[in-house]
Amino acid sequence: MPISADRFEEIDNDEGQPRPETNAARILEFLEEHAHEAFTQTEIAEATKVKRGSVGPTLVRLRERGRVDHRGQYWRISDHDRSVDAATIHASEVAASHEEAPFEYDEWQQYAADPREQRE
Repeated sequence: MPISADRFEEIDNDEGQPRPETNAARILEFLEEHAHEAFTQTEIAEATKVKRGSVGPTLVRLRERGRVDHRGQYWRISDHDRSVDAATIHASEVAASHEEAPFEYDEWQQYAADPREQRE
């Protein structure tokens, strides 16, 4: 049964995040755990238990989404992907710290510089 174009657009709006337990998720998890190294397809297949025939096409899809980098015969997690992960972790930690100690805007305002006073 066909679906509408609107319904189609609603499917899989997860920013390219692979579903857990898929080949893509297992490969990304492995590469994230070894972010300072690059691996061949064979090494990735052996480490992740993903079939060799599936590793190549999965890596190509991940590269098209900007999740992994490829040079020669080697693959690694992309710097962009690592940066997004680091920013997400940082934002979570900042949010958690504000839950413990609420931000006091009035107190901050006493010490904040007024940009209008700095013009000359």
